[in-house]
Amino acid sequence: MNKMKKWLIVAPVLILAGCLIFGGVMMALNWDFSKLSTVRYVTTEHKITEDFGSISGNISITADTADITFAKSDNGTCKVVCFEDEKAKHTVTVTENTLNIKLEDQRTWKDWIGFSFRTPTITVYLPLEVCGSLCITGSTGDITIPKNFLFTDVDISLSTGDVEFNGWVTNLLKIKTSTGDIDAENIHAGALDLTVSTGEIELSHVTCAGDVNIQVTTGKAELEDVKCVNLLTTGDTGDLSMENVVASGKFTISRSTGDVKFDGCDAEEIFVKTDTGNVTGSLLTDKIYIAKTDTGNVIVPSATQGGKCEITTDTGDIKIRIQ
Repeated sequence: MNKMKKWLIVAPVLILAGCLIFGGVMMALNWDFSKLSTVRYVTTEHKITEDFGSISGNISITADTADITFAKSDNGTCKVVCFEDEKAKHTVTVTENTLNIKLEDQRTWKDWIGFSFRTPTITVYLPLEVCGSLCITGSTGDITIPKNFLFTDVDISLSTGDVEFNGWVTNLLKIKTSTGDIDAENIHAGALDLTVSTGEIELSHVTCAGDVNIQVTTGKAELEDVKCVNLLTTGDTGDLSMENVVASGKFTISRSTGDVKFDGCDAEEIFVKTDTGNVTGSLLTDKIYIAKTDTGNVIVPSATQGGKCEITTDTGDIKIRIQ
């Protein structure tokens, strides 16, 4: 019993001492947790001497945990700057007018014993804002494409990471991420294909010459100021919010669990199917409505002309008005 009492006294003292030592060490390091890292990071600059960067220049990036961003070169040259683990560096080459950036991981199992508070980064500096195709494959890391960059095609695939895209794409912009958000703003594209498993999609101020295809497993999708030919979107769990979204063709919307909200939207024909969720909001022109709900109220305008608007929900209200 006496030993138990001693430990009850000693344990808090040891904890307090440990906290004081930790606090003293962190104060000496200016509370910079990155200085506690057991992994050594280096900055490597790759200058591209080959004739790359013309309108037909393509870019291919294969990374793991690095955050990737693009920037306009201030001296008219192309270069790639990598902040990386000294044992997991990236190679940078130009082959057949394609800039290839690839991770060369030389770590053994011993190198995985440790910890790091730092994130590898890849920054691509381009002399021109007009490029060919862009292909990025990554695991855990964020991707940022700023405005004013124009690509012919874009294909981005991530496991865990967010994508912020503000460039323009002549043909297809395709982004897929498992766990992460997609934010696309102020863009022009030939067609859009956006997919997330667990995450959200935000699409705003978009002009699309073709179709917009949005697939969400778990997460909401928010669309604002979007113009396209056809909008096709599917989802399991999550709301769909649309403001000033106009399609010259069709809206085809499917949700299992989640609400669908319109605010000043329109299409020639509209098809909405939900299992559990309300379908509400405002459209811009008259429609011929075919609305059905098993459990809920149906309030739609009466019209004798206009395109078809077919809305079906199992559990939820249907309330539509003309703005």
